[in-house]
Amino acid sequence: MTPAPDPHEMARNPGMPLDPSMFEGHAVNRSAAERRVATLGGRRTVKKAHQAAWLVNAVRLVDLTTLAGDDTAGRVRRLCAKARRPLAASILDGLGIADMDLTVGAVCVYPTMVPHAVEALDGSGIPVASVATGFPAGLMPLDLRLREIEWAVAQGAAEIDIVITREHVLRQDWQALHDEIRAMREACGAAHMKAILATGDLQTLRNVYAASMVAMQAGADFIKTSTGKEGVNATLPVSLVMIRALRDYGATTGHRIGFKPAGGMKQAKEALSWQILMKEELGRDWLEPELLRFGASSMLGDIERQLEHHVTGRYAASHRHAMS
Repeated sequence: MTPAPDPHEMARNPGMPLDPSMFEGHAVNRSAAERRVATLGGRRTVKKAHQAAWLVNAVRLVDLTTLAGDDTAGRVRRLCAKARRPLAASILDGLGIADMDLTVGAVCVYPTMVPHAVEALDGSGIPVASVATGFPAGLMPLDLRLREIEWAVAQGAAEIDIVITREHVLRQDWQALHDEIRAMREACGAAHMKAILATGDLQTLRNVYAASMVAMQAGADFIKTSTGKEGVNATLPVSLVMIRALRDYGATTGHRIGFKPAGGMKQAKEALSWQILMKEELGRDWLEPELLRFGASSMLGDIERQLEHHVTGRYAASHRHAMS
């Protein structure tokens, strides 16, 4: 049997010219998608040591994030300290993984906070991600959004989470959407680009599928559900549609694109559901940080709480597992 490609050695998605034939006319059955994801919790369960292993893996996939109007350099430094050591030493010892060098997948901040994060994470190997392009609404002139990307990259951001113009999707102006995202990808340079689709604003699952495909055709390295600021953020049915788009794009082009659900994810059991969905739909390779991230910082606290319960048999108060 030929071994699966190492996700660490993947060729980056180069993108392609807009090809509407890959998504126009693609039907999405909402009720079928909802039935599919409703089976995850009952049909596939993991318990005890197996659950602990899945939760430890989820820690590796978290983009530890602060995107608040009152962010400070001190808050970012504290968050980076948590990123370096996301679980308490007693939990690591109890799980027998004290030598694992466990960290989160990335730290995500606003552009002006990037220098503080880069300094705090120096030598850790943890990438700094920055939102850009007028996050969260994206309603700024394109040239200013591109300059924001370039500035964040110059400050040391290795990943850029961009937001799209939702109007392009709602008007189904796919060429405008492709051109915009392509320009953003070029502005990112060597930094990997996560395209936030703000799926809660896109009205239909057909639009979600089409926007996912256009973003990948424009060169996105990841597609991401939400900014976390919409009324509806990451949901499993929407994620299923995006994951199926990932699979279809990969089957056509041979390129594997990452996925990032974000917003509204707070409980450890949600990390289990998304990982199970990814494994069932795309395979084991998509349980690595190179292809899956969670934009869910508050979920890390519950993961740590559940793992402490696994080790000690007792639930700790939430304040024992603060983010920073």
